[in-house]
Amino acid sequence: MTETAGSAIPRLLDEHGDQIYRLGLQVCGDPQTAEDLVQETFIRAYRGWDGFEGRSKASTWLYTIAARTCQRMKRKRAGEPRHLESLAELLPTREDGVLTAVDDEHPLEALDRERIRESVQRAIGELPHAFRIPLVLKEMADLSVAEIASIMGLTEGTIKTRLYRARMKLRRVLSAELPTRTGSPPDHARRECLDLLKAKQDALDKGVPFPVPQESVCERCRSLFLSLDMAHEACQRISGGDLPDAVREVLTERFAEM
Repeated sequence: MTETAGSAIPRLLDEHGDQIYRLGLQVCGDPQTAEDLVQETFIRAYRGWDGFEGRSKASTWLYTIAARTCQRMKRKRAGEPRHLESLAELLPTREDGVLTAVDDEHPLEALDRERIRESVQRAIGELPHAFRIPLVLKEMADLSVAEIASIMGLTEGTIKTRLYRARMKLRRVLSAELPTRTGSPPDHARRECLDLLKAKQDALDKGVPFPVPQESVCERCRSLFLSLDMAHEACQRISGGDLPDAVREVLTERFAEM
């Protein structure tokens, strides 16, 4: 590795400082803690640069430092859940309504997207840290499942399961605030609907479209997929702002001293 810390870390700060700050805002919960996270992450990265062997991308290595730093810095908040419901508990029931936006008469564009974004952001803040971190890394930092698994030291299967449950929690919170109507009974056997849901989640993991012919998807599945898409879109619209210039200046001064 020929690049020195003096050139590599300021470059990584320019490229990823805003994203690390947003990670801190969503996971740690407040601007001051997010600023502290950025400073500690980049100082640790500067000091540890000589030990970086280049086996992963520098950005993945940086997010690994940030995620571990965030875990050390996190404060137990009153009322924070210690667990998240299972996938089975998060699935819609026959008694749940379907979103009216699945009808042509109620287009998705008519919904209040700002209210949707605010609802999803609140729901993210209510997730346990073990589920919040992978969701933020996937939906906001746009990292792959493999990168998140490497960052968190977990298997890809575990990360997928946590993402599935986190998304289902977000869409449940979101669906509770959107207009619904009484839905018809499922058109398919439960197993077929669950297989379609897994395929939908896998497509979200990969960031690719989910090309299932509408006639092969029951009304309830369409409603479920629509709420997942709306939650996904809302996550991507949550920015939280850029890293304050003052923090960049402090870090630049620290790099010069080091």
